[in-house]
Amino acid sequence: MGAEVGDPEGKPRRVRMTPGARRVLEAAERLFYERGIHAVGVDLIAAEAGVTKKTLYDRFGSKEQIVVEYLAGRDERWRELLAGRLEEAGEGAPARIEAVFEASRAWSARYGARGCGMINAHAEIGDPAHPAYPVITGQKRWMLDLFTGLAREIDAAGADRLARTLMLLHEGALVAHGVGIVPDPFGTALDQVRELLGG
Repeated sequence: MGAEVGDPEGKPRRVRMTPGARRVLEAAERLFYERGIHAVGVDLIAAEAGVTKKTLYDRFGSKEQIVVEYLAGRDERWRELLAGRLEEAGEGAPARIEAVFEASRAWSARYGARGCGMINAHAEIGDPAHPAYPVITGQKRWMLDLFTGLAREIDAAGADRLARTLMLLHEGALVAHGVGIVPDPFGTALDQVRELLGG
């Protein structure tokens, strides 16, 4: 199996990427997002990547580990995009909260035609024992923590309630974007956010 990257903080095990592993992951990312995780087998991933199944298993060990890499990589890219948007927004919590929704709008326009990859994956992976499960729930907990920190700057006493409301607006916009029946769900959510924050 491929070399593993350990993490003392309990984060999921990751695989060091060789050129062949990268091709596998690129194919898997596209196929998992477009067709669903359960619908895509290792034979198809290997064929799309132009590698043998042996190479795939040598690098990743299992389909489950490919799913971990797919979701963890998507999460890393999202956090990187969001960090840039938060930095541009400056110090005020209301502006930074709006920046989260604007970042999600930009992300979804570019990478999210079928909705949130984490929510889609959660619909298929309900077993907490699956190695990708902590990636999915960890990303959503991280988002709630982000909203909670920002909410504390606005209303320390009501921060938890405000954060949960912001989280629900955010996740609802992600789902609505994927379904495609609500025009500009992030704009609608932002209108609600501004009203909520008295802006």
